[in-house]
Amino acid sequence: MSDLLARHRAVIPTWVTLYYDEPIEIVSGRGNRVTDSEGRTYLDFFAGIVTNTLGYDIAEVREAVERQLATGVVHTSTLYLLRGQVELAEKIARLSGIENAKVFFTNSGTEANETALLLATYTRKSNQVLAMRQSYHGRSFGATSITANASWKNSALSPLSVYFLHGGDRHLAQFRGLSDDDYVKVCVEDLRHTLATVVGGDVAALIAEPIQGVGGFTAPPDGLYAAYQEVLAEHGVLFIADEVQTGWGRTGQNFWGIQNHGVTPDIMTFAKGLGNGFAIGGVVARGELLDALHATGLSTFGGNPISTAAANATLDYILDHDLQANAAKVDERIIDGLRAAGARLDVVTDVRGRGLMFAIQLSSPEAAKRLLEATKARGLLVGKGGLYGDTVRMAPPLTLTEDEAEEGLNILIDALEEIS
Repeated sequence: MSDLLARHRAVIPTWVTLYYDEPIEIVSGRGNRVTDSEGRTYLDFFAGIVTNTLGYDIAEVREAVERQLATGVVHTSTLYLLRGQVELAEKIARLSGIENAKVFFTNSGTEANETALLLATYTRKSNQVLAMRQSYHGRSFGATSITANASWKNSALSPLSVYFLHGGDRHLAQFRGLSDDDYVKVCVEDLRHTLATVVGGDVAALIAEPIQGVGGFTAPPDGLYAAYQEVLAEHGVLFIADEVQTGWGRTGQNFWGIQNHGVTPDIMTFAKGLGNGFAIGGVVARGELLDALHATGLSTFGGNPISTAAANATLDYILDHDLQANAAKVDERIIDGLRAAGARLDVVTDVRGRGLMFAIQLSSPEAAKRLLEATKARGLLVGKGGLYGDTVRMAPPLTLTEDEAEEGLNILIDALEEIS
C-alpha cells in the first residue's frame, strides 16, 4: 500500500483528500461490506459518499449493465433515441411530483446544479441567486459560487451574484434559544430584508439542500422552505431543491428530502445514489422551463446506455423493495442509540439525522479524526464533514439490515467511549 500511496501523491493533486493515517484501497465488495487490499473487511456506513445506494455486487444492477454491454453499444450520444434514457426520465418525472415534468441527464450533481442555475438565470433574466449558509453544491465555477463553506471554496470570483440565507445555522448564539416556529419566523424576516436591501431587482432562484451534506447533515426545521417559497412566489423567484444526497427515499419519511417541508420545487437536481455507483445526474423541472432554452444543447455522456441501465435497475430495486420504508425503520434504532450514548459522553455535542442519513457532531475536529480512525480499526467505514470538520456523517446503503444497523451502532458507541 505504501507504494500505491506514494504513486498517488506523485500524480494526484494534494487537495484530493484521502481518509485515514494509513489510507486503504478497496478491492471488492458484496452486500454492505467491502474488503481492502490487505484482506480486511469493513461494514460500509458511508457508501462511497452517499452513492452506493444498494450496496455492492447487486445482481439486478450487474445483470442490467451486462445485458447492455452484450449489445456492443456503450455510447451513441443523445442524437439518437435512447430507450433506457426515456424510460428512466418517465419514472423520475412521475416520482418528482412536478407538473408536466421533463428530465435532462448529466454525469454528476455538479453538472446538474450548473444546469439548474442556467435554467433559472435564463428564465428570470437575472444572475442573482439565493443560497444557504453552510451549503455545498459542487466543485465547478458556478457551483462553487453558491457554496457557503470556506473549506470547499477556492475563489470568491463568480459568474453569479449570490446572497446567503439562514437555515442550517441554529448553533449561532442569536438563534440557539429559539423554538422551531420562532426560528422560521426570524429566517423569513431575514429573507424579506435581503430582498428589500441587497438585491438589485429580480432574483433568479433560491437553491437549497433539504439536508446539507458536506455541512454535516445539518437541516432547518420542517416547514422553513415552505415559508421561504411563499415569500419567493410573491417575487416570482424559482425554487431549486438540490436532492443529490437526499433523494431516492434516503430520509425515510419521503422519497425526496424537500417533501419533508411540504414543498414541490420548480426544479430538482439529482445524482449520486441513482446509479448505485455508475455516474449519472440530472435535472427534473417543469417542461416549460426545460424547453425554454433557445440554443441547441446536449450532454455527451449524460443519459448514456450503461448509466441508464444501472439507474433503471437501481430505481426499480428501491421501489420494488420499498427501501424508503427500510430507511425509516432502521434509522430509529441507530439515531436513538447514538443519542442515548451521546448524552453520557462529553465528546459528543450533537446527534442529528433522518432516515439513513445521520451524523455525530464532536467537540473538536481532532475528535472527529480520532473517531474516524477508531471506527476503521473496528471494521466500520464512516465519513467526515461539518462546517468546522468536527462531524462524522454516515449514509449506509438503503439495504442495511437491522442486524447490520445494530453492529454498526455498537462499533460507533465502543469507538466513542474509547475517544472519550
